[in-house]
Amino acid sequence: MNILLIGSGGRESTFAWKISQSPLCKQLYIAPGNAGTGKFGKNINLSITDFKGIRQFVLENAINLVIVGPEEPLVKGIHDYFLADGDLKSIPVIGPQEQAAQLEGSKNFSKSFMKRHNIPTAAYATFTKNSLSEGLSYLETHRLPIVLKADGLAAGKGVLICQTLEEAQTELVAMLQDAKFGEASSTVVIEEFLSGIELSVFVLTDGNSYKILPEAKDYKRVGEGDTGLNTGGMGSISPVPFADAAFMQKVEETIVKPTIKGLKDDHIPYKGFIFIGLMNDDGEPQVIEYNVRMGDPETESVLPRIESDFLDLLLGVAQGNLGEKELKISPKTAATIMLVSSGYPGEYMKGKVITGLENIRESYVFHAGTVLDDSLVKTAGGRVLAVTSLQDTMFDAVQQAVADAGRIYYDGRYFRLDIGFDLL
Repeated sequence: MNILLIGSGGRESTFAWKISQSPLCKQLYIAPGNAGTGKFGKNINLSITDFKGIRQFVLENAINLVIVGPEEPLVKGIHDYFLADGDLKSIPVIGPQEQAAQLEGSKNFSKSFMKRHNIPTAAYATFTKNSLSEGLSYLETHRLPIVLKADGLAAGKGVLICQTLEEAQTELVAMLQDAKFGEASSTVVIEEFLSGIELSVFVLTDGNSYKILPEAKDYKRVGEGDTGLNTGGMGSISPVPFADAAFMQKVEETIVKPTIKGLKDDHIPYKGFIFIGLMNDDGEPQVIEYNVRMGDPETESVLPRIESDFLDLLLGVAQGNLGEKELKISPKTAATIMLVSSGYPGEYMKGKVITGLENIRESYVFHAGTVLDDSLVKTAGGRVLAVTSLQDTMFDAVQQAVADAGRIYYDGRYFRLDIGFDLL
């Protein structure tokens, strides 16, 4: 098969690594890819939202399957674009259509979906610029802390946890009236704060049957001890010790099954990944959010634990026979450490030469924000590399990943040393 993988981050590097191992894969193309993905396929200089360019490439290169990594092309309707084109409609796309992608693209859409299908989640109310005064009054009746979420995509920055009423009211004005997150915060969801431990559950579905992939826990704060600014993710661990069989049974019965059924009842077709961000609230799972793709850096911990043919699973989604496919999961633990650029998640340095990659023996290195420049691998993003170690115990996995992260160097390199310590 000829496959086109869309994206350029650590998630797509991990996808490329896993897909290239399949005997079903003849030629893998990655658009646009990064300095690491070229080892597993051929990088193609195409924007992830250049649908016309993607169309031309797919037809000229006899592509049999398209896999969409990031959320933006999905929310902008790349799957619908394929279905509406006579020459493309027979080529399967892994990733939901635009309506289903609103589960991530609109917080209000996803909250109303959960409410409609009795899926456990935090209480909420939605406000716009026209109802700002009602929103400010609503805040006065709410217990603290309180969560404000920009309705649209805000690159992972649109969620604020406010500790005081004054802070919450100031931020609500900034979001709705002053467009703090641009168009994304033209609508704001105000939500009850859930306490507990977070984890991510990943479901692959063909719209009827589903497979629950390995769960993971990611670490959002830039500083050790979960301090500092929120990031796209500084590392991840899979499996999660507290997500035992009894807890995961609750997740499946109260969240996964109602989600799949709810999509069918609402006549929303869905082919792809559903990322369910959960809170373990004293043993009871509650949904924080849905995403319509795999997480990053969770993918870097999840995929190394999948022992079955990953491409065959994706074909099951494309062909509607996922229920017949085998999902085999390793009992080992994967620990992922994210190496970032100095200054991230704010202004960060770029163009720094990366050395030491050849010294890694016991871990996988998945490229995220890297570029090849004159045969040199250089930094090109805030999150630069993900180092993943798969070992028999969590302690060994964490220790090995940290040791190997330390063998890689570039100017301004930073990574957390405490990923997974809260679970040990």
